[in-house]
Order: sequence, then structure tokens, then C-alpha cells
Amino acid sequence: MNPCLFLGPFFLITATAFAADLPAIPAESIAKMKERVFSDDFEGSEPTKVWHKVVPTFVVEKGTLKGTQTRDKNIPAADGKPAVTAHAAVHGLEIPTKDSVVQAKIRLEGATMMSVEFDDRKYAGAHYGHICLAQVRTNGVTIIDQRDGSMRNDIYEMSKDPDKKAERAALLKGRQVTYPAKVETGKWHDLVVETVGDTMRVTLDGKPAAFLKSSGIGHATKSKIELGVGGKDGFFDDLKVWNAEPAQQ
Repeated sequence: MNPCLFLGPFFLITATAFAADLPAIPAESIAKMKERVFSDDFEGSEPTKVWHKVVPTFVVEKGTLKGTQTRDKNIPAADGKPAVTAHAAVHGLEIPTKDSVVQAKIRLEGATMMSVEFDDRKYAGAHYGHICLAQVRTNGVTIIDQRDGSMRNDIYEMSKDPDKKAERAALLKGRQVTYPAKVETGKWHDLVVETVGDTMRVTLDGKPAAFLKSSGIGHATKSKIELGVGGKDGFFDDLKVWNAEPAQQ
């Protein structure tokens, strides 16, 4: 299971998310594309073998990858069966990158959130090896440094203790940012996630949408890319991944 993607954090917006002092988003790309390392147009009858299930449910439907959150409620352990934690649907790829450009078409068709995440399962300093991610909702775009923020082991443990809420919030300062946006449901949008050094920049439909500079983003080995969908349903298409270098040397 990929616990950090359960229902709660995916839909939690911090009180400072829409602060007036949001960092300026670079007008131009921060990444220069190098070789393309992956692409998928989802024209087959099912996801190709390079994909693996992390949290169900994803299917190929009419030339797109459709994600549907089916674990939408917490179910306590009973009758010898383990507890089930509400969790967004997650689909994964093993694509080692450091700096990269991820491009995809996305469509929220009832989904409340869609995401592109980078992980390193061998990294023990953060819960489940989570590094960083970009999330898109109908009203905003969020970038999160998970490695040195919400998923850092000590900070993650604090989330279970209400008495440490203030201490945890102080440690998370500067590790997450949300920019307001209007994302139409039922419409395809072009999403680009650029990751260079300790910075991440997101564009939607060719326009700057979010930007964050934070140390965890600079993790040297991002070994996995995972797509997430919270709610029902979200569609991905024409996914492409490039290795990259800084746009300005």
C-alpha cells in the first residue's frame, strides 16, 4: 500500500495554501528536454506490462488510462480481514530520473484530484520513499516536497498526534504550495511537470500554474513515477517522459 496517498492528505489544503505571497512562477521553462525515456498513448486493450498496480483501480478505456478511486472509505479490521484505509488510485512506472519533464493530457470526469508523483523506495528517510508530487484539482494546483516535508519520517509520525499539530505545521512551512486555478471537468487539459534540481514547475494548457523550490525535490534518484486519481473518474492520455537539464546553464 502507498499510505501517503490515502484520502486525507490528497484533499487537505493548508490554511496558507492561497496566501498572497505565493512565489512567482517562472514565465519560461526551467527544464531543457534531453532524450525521451518513456511514452504511452494507451491504445492497447490494457495497460502495458511496464505499468504496475500500486493501489487499484486503473483500466485502459477508449485509448486512455482511466483511474477510479475504489477504496473510498476506511473499513476497520473484522472477521480476520485486515483494515482498509481510504486511498486514491495509483498506477506506477519504474523510470529512474533526476531532472525530468513529464507531459500528459488529463481530464477530470468526477475526480477531485489527479497527480504526478516521484518516489524512491530505497530512500529510508521518508515514509514509503516519497519524494515530491504535483496535484491538480478543479480549483488549484499543488506542489509538495514530501521527502523533507509531509512524508519525512518524524513529520509523518507527528500527523498521528493532535498535540503536535502546531509543531508539525512549523516544520512544513515552505514545503508545500497551492496556486489557485480553474480546471474544467470533462475537458482535456495539457499538463507539464518540470523537475530541475530542487525546483518543480507546473504548466496547464501552456500557462504557468505552480512553482516550488524546496530541498527534497532535489533528491538525486527519483526511481518511480506514479499517477494518482482521487474520486471518480480521472483520465490520462499521451504520457511522455524526458530526461532533462537546466534550461539555463
